[in-house]
Amino acid sequence: MSLEQPPRPRVVVKKGHGGGHHGGAWKVAYADFVTTMMALFIVLWIIGQSEGTREAIAKYFRDPGAFRQGASPSLLSGGAGVLPPGVPPSGAEGEGQGKAAEERALQAAAAEFSEALKDMGLFESLKDQIRIEVTAEGLRIEMMERDHVPFFRVGSPVIIHPMKPLLERMAGILAKLPNHITIEGHTDARRYGNRDGYSNWELSTDRAHSARKVMEAAGLSNGRVDSIIGHADRVLLVPSHPLHASNRRISVLVRRQHQG
Repeated sequence: MSLEQPPRPRVVVKKGHGGGHHGGAWKVAYADFVTTMMALFIVLWIIGQSEGTREAIAKYFRDPGAFRQGASPSLLSGGAGVLPPGVPPSGAEGEGQGKAAEERALQAAAAEFSEALKDMGLFESLKDQIRIEVTAEGLRIEMMERDHVPFFRVGSPVIIHPMKPLLERMAGILAKLPNHITIEGHTDARRYGNRDGYSNWELSTDRAHSARKVMEAAGLSNGRVDSIIGHADRVLLVPSHPLHASNRRISVLVRRQHQG
């Protein structure tokens, strides 16, 4: 009778493969690194934003529910993507700040030119001939002749005293501003026939060019005056008296960069 051998247990031997680099520790370290870099990026991004944008972000973290309830659906989901009230986009905020800064600069230039007239001793004698105003177009300085105080030779674009020092002082003030400038020339309704084909159109344009040349020679950079307009006698200051001396004038308009 043969004896059966008892079954031997199966031995499974697993060979190691240097499992150190397959561990999970490096993944944790990498995740920490990525999180740190993301946090750093967010901080740097916030620092680079405008004051209004930073305030909006702070409001969100203080009360995120208000944003979820008040905001419109995003553009991707078919909504208008409108920010909640009181959270202006940075572009609109920057535009508003630009308008306010420009308004202050124009008002300051107007005040400085008024003071310059006093310093030059011309304020009392010319106060009725110079109009300074800040309008929707910009800063407009208008210099009008009087019969006893002309600014140009009769029928000529040649500038005479006291127009020249006025323009030179004005150039120094306006040189501080970045705005472009339009110079307009006006005449009265008197007709000149001293040259063939030379009319009030040419005279008003030539006088505006004469003003430009004086201002540029006094320090106003070339290119700041980007338009010259001669109105002839078509835009009279005193329409009821076409020959009134006030109709003969030069207007310097410092145009706004921020309209509206």
